[in-house]
Amino acid sequence: MSETANLLALIQESLDDFCEQQRTDFHAISPDLSPIVDYSKALLRGGKRFRALFCYYAWTGTLSVVQPRQTPEQLAASSEAMVGITSALEMFHAAALVHDDILDQSDTRRGEPAVHRKFAQLHEGQGYLGSSERFGIGAGVLTGDLLLSWSSEIFGRSLSAGSPSREIEIACRDQFALMRTEVMAGQYLDVLEENAALTRPISEGVWRANRVMLYKTAKYSLEAPMLIGAAFAGADEELLHAFSTFAIPLGLAFQLRDDVLGVFGDPAITGKPVGDDLREGKRTVLVGLTREGLSTSVARVFDEMISSRSLDEDQIKSLQQTIIGSGALNKTERMIEDLASQSLEALDALEIGADAKAKLRELAEMVINRQK
Repeated sequence: MSETANLLALIQESLDDFCEQQRTDFHAISPDLSPIVDYSKALLRGGKRFRALFCYYAWTGTLSVVQPRQTPEQLAASSEAMVGITSALEMFHAAALVHDDILDQSDTRRGEPAVHRKFAQLHEGQGYLGSSERFGIGAGVLTGDLLLSWSSEIFGRSLSAGSPSREIEIACRDQFALMRTEVMAGQYLDVLEENAALTRPISEGVWRANRVMLYKTAKYSLEAPMLIGAAFAGADEELLHAFSTFAIPLGLAFQLRDDVLGVFGDPAITGKPVGDDLREGKRTVLVGLTREGLSTSVARVFDEMISSRSLDEDQIKSLQQTIIGSGALNKTERMIEDLASQSLEALDALEIGADAKAKLRELAEMVINRQK
């Protein structure tokens, strides 16, 4: 089994075991809590595990160049802790997905009902009183909160058990805390723009969308995991900065690709309906660039359609053609290429172990060229 495959298997085992322990604890409170564990465990079995992998290879790459090197005993303890740390990152990501689907009013996730929709279906199937939609949202929020709590629990426990020094443990905790703060800030800014975009000058659309994707995605998805992994290996400030120089443009390219897939992606691959971002009224860089390229009258119609939250297939096709015709799609693709080149150049300059650098390049190219 390859190093990557072994890590992914250990992460899945760790997450499954944790969920089963929660099932035992929850059952002692009430069997009615079982759906929370069921839906959480199902969500935790999917995904690309990019965050875990970037964290892990930042750690191994840094370990190969830091001094003094760890003893075999320390390395064994750190390796076990790294499984917990990467599992915590995946748990945190799952929490963000649950909340994001609620905020975006998205019914699907990876081709399956989103967690809040599963709770709504539970409500409907059991014939409970009241609104199934309201029940689903409430239960979804609580499940997302629980996943956040669990991620912190796993992270803290792993650090305490495997950190080689108190200084390193504090550095990792600070990075994790910053990640939590920044992603929540990014989420709020995203919600704000969906509601306030039409009150802003069109000229600010791209800048505001860039700010959202920096904090909602780029920093939390790629920079934070790598900084946590590197910090856990004892990286100094200079090396941490070098990781950021690689991670930030890659994270921006990651989100821009997500924006393109959210409008033009194949539902059979993405697990989301075609044009889902348009239905949700997302104010992405792609949308900002489109608005800049339209006449005032066409921009007004475009804004009305993207704000309606009830688009049919013909309207989605019309908006797609408007985006293409404005030149926004081509501009976005060029931005992805430029950011990817910037990131890979920074990776080449990164002074870490050759094997880990090769793995990070492989992961970066997967991020850049992904189809889902």
